[in-house]
Amino acid sequence: QVQLVESGGGLVQPGGSLRLSCAASGSIFSIDAMGWYRQAPGKQRELVASISSGDSTNYADSVKGRFTISIDNAKNTVYLQMNSLKPEDTAVYYCYANLRRRGAIWLREDYWGQGTQVTVSS
Repeated sequence: QVQLVESGGGLVQPGGSLRLSCAASGSIFSIDAMGWYRQAPGKQRELVASISSGDSTNYADSVKGRFTISIDNAKNTVYLQMNSLKPEDTAVYYCYANLRRRGAIWLREDYWGQGTQVTVSS
């Protein structure tokens, strides 16, 4: 009933930029927060950045000053602008949304996208 569709991943050279997008659709009543996690091979999934519907943001220390998260509440879409990319940013990036569905507005649920690969390499 709810889908998150990501786009924007790919291959980029060190120092380059990418912009990820994630659009939520379906039977959504409201979105409380959206964000991005990433998982590199052999490592645990880690939070990259999150943003609330009130535009409060949170970033991992490793991306502060390089990544910017933003949200378009009208489109239920979250963006991650990634600048000055490093090889250690290489990972599968997963979008998530913490939201309430129509017909179950008392319940906050987490939904996930399918993941998009970001590879930083020369």
